Amino acid sequence: MRAMVLHQPQTSLVMTEMPDRLPGPGQIRVEVLACGVCRTDLHVVDGELTAPKSPIIPGHEIVGRIDAIGDGVAGLTIGERVGIPWLGHTCGVCPYCREQRENLCDDPLFTGYTRDGGFATATIADARFAFPLGEAGDDISLAPLLCAGLIGWRSLKIAGAGKKLGIYGFGAAGHIVAQVAAWQGREVFAFTRPGDLTKQDFARRLGVSWAGGSDEAPPEPLDVAIIYATLGELVPVALKAVRKGGRVVCAGIHMSDVPSFPYALLWEERELVSVANLTREDGLEFLRLVPAMGIVTQTTRYPLDQANQALADLRAGRFDGAAVLVP
Repeated sequence: MRAMVLHQPQTSLVMTEMPDRLPGPGQIRVEVLACGVCRTDLHVVDGELTAPKSPIIPGHEIVGRIDAIGDGVAGLTIGERVGIPWLGHTCGVCPYCREQRENLCDDPLFTGYTRDGGFATATIADARFAFPLGEAGDDISLAPLLCAGLIGWRSLKIAGAGKKLGIYGFGAAGHIVAQVAAWQGREVFAFTRPGDLTKQDFARRLGVSWAGGSDEAPPEPLDVAIIYATLGELVPVALKAVRKGGRVVCAGIHMSDVPSFPYALLWEERELVSVANLTREDGLEFLRLVPAMGIVTQTTRYPLDQANQALADLRAGRFDGAAVLVP
């Protein structure tokens, strides 16, 4: 197998020839057909997530076909197309797992961070954390759904039922969630980097009610706001934009420090909450609904050996939607 390997944070990935691996008990081996490039991969590569397996193969938006099955695996077959998400393993015994909150597991493994991921021609996965994808949809379009879509879905659920939704950061997750929210009958307000007219036009093409810079106030108070951008300074901005009793959801795994802000922005029962990872039930629920939602993912395709370029382009915001590696 071939893989793009990170040997040390803040260095480039290195194309590496590796021996083929065999799945152990409870595991499957997946031939990777496509793997999305997520902002979390940037956090791993840039050293902002500080405890990766080393060396590590990044990538956790994996679409592939099972080509080997370990002992004790039931319900999956050779040749079946599956998706492998960020949450790659949970202990099943800690208080959070027992309370059906496995996204907060005390002893988890994360694909592309603490276990090898999908920037490769093949990967090994815990069979319990592989989502059957069926045959509808192409591999490249499906890949961003495995994290941008899934964490977007969880953040939308945590946001509650508010009809006027603000999205801060209109990248991979934002462009998917805008479509989901429209399907739910919500009104979407998109916030981009100040002056990024290209992203604002992209958001309007997806049907948002309003698009502007994060330095602008929305034309009316929001019921809820979700922050996908990694800038902590957006927290008080979003709190200011929501109505009394409104909610702000921080949906990233990493964010720069949140600056101090007046208590008045939080007063009047505004809420500030975060999203951590996902549960398998989130994934199954979202993927069941995808065909009805009519989501169209905007993707830019890169060959596997151009993973460093894809990461650089993501960091600089050079494309709309999501980047996808194709081995």
